Amino acid sequence: MDIDAQIQLLIENAPHDVITPQLVAAIAPVLKAIAQQLRHPQYYILQSLDSEWVLTTLSNRANRKLEQRVVYAFPSLQDATLTANNGLEEQVRAIALPVTHILFQLVALEPVDSIVFFETPGTNKNAVEVQRANLQNQMQKHLQKKRSPNQVPPEIA
Repeated sequence: MDIDAQIQLLIENAPHDVITPQLVAAIAPVLKAIAQQLRHPQYYILQSLDSEWVLTTLSNRANRKLEQRVVYAFPSLQDATLTANNGLEEQVRAIALPVTHILFQLVALEPVDSIVFFETPGTNKNAVEVQRANLQNQMQKHLQKKRSPNQVPPEIA
């Protein structure tokens, strides 16, 4: 599924309230721009049986107090399965998700600092990290640019 079709699916599957579909459409250019920098239209995420994404906590070797919580996104089912069978709990499965949906979910995943997208099947050497804070900042900047200069700022209303 191409990126435009993924974005359209996100919009169609958004809660049918007044704001959410418009918000998804408004941030779509940011999702699309980041997705186009990645090699694959979909990735595999490890998920627990209760549908929670598997988090990995990485520690800085020099400073153990510096930690980062990441979710790994694998380019193939085989890569995800090998990782799942490599010391992780037995209660884990790999699910395929469109890249734009993964990016959209990242915004709301409070405990997650970033998603690491492995780009080359069979190796974990070539990876792209997308940090949640950077993604949120890009979306915020994009939304501020889109807001009409004639609109009353929300803090005044």
